[in-house]
Amino acid sequence: MKPNEIQKKLDRLLFSVQKPGRYTGGEYNQIVKDWAHTQSKVALIFPDLYDLGMSNLGLAILYDLLNRREDTLAERAFCPWSDMEAVMREHQIPLYSLETKHPLKEFDIIGFSLPYETLYTNVLNTLDLAGIPLFSADREDTDPLIVAGGHSTFNPEPMWPFIDAFAIGEGEEVMVEILETHQRWKASGAPRLTLWRELAKIWGVYVPQLYEAHYNEDGTFSRLEKLYEEAQHPIVKRIVAQLPPPPTRFIVPYVEVTHNRIPIEIMRGCTRGCRFCHAGMITRPVRERTVEEVCEAIESALNYTGFEEVGLLSLSSSDYTYVVDLVQAVGDRFASRGLSISLPSLRIESMSIALMDALKDPRRHGFTLAPEAATERMREIINKPVSTEQLLETAREIYSRGYTQIKLYFMIGHPSETMEDVEAIVKLCKQVLNEGRKVIGGRATLTAGVSTFVPKPQTPFQWVPCDTMEQIYAKQDYLRKNMVGKGLKLNWNNPKETMLEAALSRGDRRLAEVIYRAWQRGAKFDAWYEYFDYERWLSAFEETGLSPDFYTHRPRPLDEVFPWEHVSTSMKKKFLTEDYLWSLAGRTRIDCRNQCFACGILPVFSQLRRETPGEHWQCPEVANKRVNVVGRNEKFMPVAVKEKPVSIKLEDVLIAGD
Repeated sequence: MKPNEIQKKLDRLLFSVQKPGRYTGGEYNQIVKDWAHTQSKVALIFPDLYDLGMSNLGLAILYDLLNRREDTLAERAFCPWSDMEAVMREHQIPLYSLETKHPLKEFDIIGFSLPYETLYTNVLNTLDLAGIPLFSADREDTDPLIVAGGHSTFNPEPMWPFIDAFAIGEGEEVMVEILETHQRWKASGAPRLTLWRELAKIWGVYVPQLYEAHYNEDGTFSRLEKLYEEAQHPIVKRIVAQLPPPPTRFIVPYVEVTHNRIPIEIMRGCTRGCRFCHAGMITRPVRERTVEEVCEAIESALNYTGFEEVGLLSLSSSDYTYVVDLVQAVGDRFASRGLSISLPSLRIESMSIALMDALKDPRRHGFTLAPEAATERMREIINKPVSTEQLLETAREIYSRGYTQIKLYFMIGHPSETMEDVEAIVKLCKQVLNEGRKVIGGRATLTAGVSTFVPKPQTPFQWVPCDTMEQIYAKQDYLRKNMVGKGLKLNWNNPKETMLEAALSRGDRRLAEVIYRAWQRGAKFDAWYEYFDYERWLSAFEETGLSPDFYTHRPRPLDEVFPWEHVSTSMKKKFLTEDYLWSLAGRTRIDCRNQCFACGILPVFSQLRRETPGEHWQCPEVANKRVNVVGRNEKFMPVAVKEKPVSIKLEDVLIAGD
């Protein structure tokens, strides 16, 4: 179907769906290029609602990056809600891009962002709506190349047969290399297998069709066999040496989305080492933008968008070295423009009085803090060693400045958790609220958000079992009955959602069949309570002869080989094992800005930053050490730190990685 035909049908049919602005395109700052005279066409897809996807910074970064190239156009697509999907299927409208209404099947490359596992069935639904074969093995040379990246792809195996190539790690550079490789392949007229083999040579690209998985008699994963010499093993995550300039010409949606604000990433990576935190482990090392660069980006974005709020984003915003200076600089520079500053991910131990004062804003009613556990014993196990007195002191300082709301985030189901640890959540919340009442009386409120811990791959807790549904329900029942009283509010999640996420996050290739069968049964929008149906998933497991308990509740021995071990975050398994054993003993690690624990990431980064070492990243031990590497495509690759410059081969580096 041609774009003008799609547009005519939309003009006639969109009045019948909710929020038609999700499907029209035409927003301020969208980029429309000449389709006929642009060499490469890329569709960027966040496989969820427009409302969520338009707030995704990764999508905005790649949209800006690719559209800066004269030979490339990048357009957007999202998952239609059920009403729109029904209209599209009834009237045979293929899923299309918002900018030019071209069917996705006509693009050269389709890039999916997969930040979490409950998007997997949406990927299948997206491909089906676009008329693209779901399985990579079924696609022809004329079909788009299907690429996926994002945090959940650090275990790509459950989605292996549906994706042509996974971009592991940071996408700013690797996406360009994938694009250029595709351009050369398309010009050559070679078969699709040739494209896969060329993509496999790129640092950070995993092409699953070039490997075969093997399993032990007990059902555990055994090994991944390379079928072609180009297939890398391991596939080392891609890291950018220095954060590129942030995008500022953000698209302004017609409809309300999750975050109507300017998102500026001030820092990437985290050095705290929370053992449950997948993002904190896979995004190492820390890289910071300067105060001036952030302020210039805000100035530009304000001029392009007119937004009235800026989000200064990172995994741990209050750990940004110059956070107080930054907030003060933003406040001073944009005082006349009424700009509101949002600083998510504040840590209790780095939340200073100076920062609270700098963030003072009549539109701000409170702060969100994440102690994650309510007892100091439990916080030592998860390596979040914040004392209860620190939390109470921070709460006193917040309430004393006139703020009325504090939100506390906790998790239940941590390793070694007892009911006493759960009971302590209620006690601690009431203690914090009491501090507020001492200062501002009955105006003080507290909201507790309690989610359930899911063991994630590539973390020190990848060995531990997930809590059972019976235990989760019992803990939630206690919290609901006891977290009562004026000013208290409790939010919690569905334990069945936890079970699905836990199974998918540590799954192997066999789960692809489960995902496919669940989708056939109608599974989609699994992150939305309106659509989530765990029974569909249980039926899919039963049909494939697999048990979800094998993936969720089975403790892993330390010597088990994991299905995701061919994907390297550059953090050594030896380090993760040691950290897990430390958790069993209640031992903690301090912020590794202050002490290097040899996790494995610093040698990688010291090489990448060899041109500008030391200033904006936290690695004093190796900041000025240099190494030279001879590797594929002359890329700088992970190396062992040496006192003197050395030259080594990539193969030697990877074998010696641990």
